[in-house]
Amino acid sequence: MKVTDLPKHWKQKKQSVERTHDYNLRLPLEDAARVAALAELYPGRSESDILNDVIAAALDDLSSQGLLKEKLGKKTN
Repeated sequence: MKVTDLPKHWKQKKQSVERTHDYNLRLPLEDAARVAALAELYPGRSESDILNDVIAAALDDLSSQGLLKEKLGKKTN
């Protein structure tokens, strides 16, 4: 998924996704405010959901550019 596809994704019904690893993330205040604003725009999505989706989309994009292909093998798009 591309980052530009996320607003359409967030308008759809939320699907349960298994989260198997926790991270402690410290964001600059401006970025935290942006995440909070997105969570307000899409009330069915928590700030954590927004962050998960943004990170997944960024990783998909990097993988599609070949930057992670060696490390991830056949998992890339």
